[in-house]
Amino acid sequence: QVQLVESGGGLVQPGGSLRLSCAASGFTLDDYAIGWFRQAPGKEREGVSCISGRYGSTSYADSVKGRFTIARNNAKNTVYLQMDSLKPEDTAVYYCAHQWARSCGSSWYREAVYDDWGQGTQVTVYS
Repeated sequence: QVQLVESGGGLVQPGGSLRLSCAASGFTLDDYAIGWFRQAPGKEREGVSCISGRYGSTSYADSVKGRFTIARNNAKNTVYLQMDSLKPEDTAVYYCAHQWARSCGSSWYREAVYDDWGQGTQVTVYS
């Protein structure tokens, strides 16, 4: 049974940093793609980043490129999202998600390609 548990959210001022963690179980992390999504109040959930299995190629939304970094620690079965230079518009609930596919693919930002989801962790960037 696949299980994903996010942690690391919190309150931070603009320009600050947070590192989110996604602890995975029920599958071999190195074999499958993991994505991060976020949903702000009143908005649709959007894809933030994805890391492929095996070679770890990465994809990012334009809105976070250069500020967020996704990484994977296979020994800990955990995927991280390092978020730097945070802005108020980054405020959202952040979710990690798992695909039964090795590559993120060209549609990595679409919810429909993911099979399993975590419960989310709140990130609030306030002035």
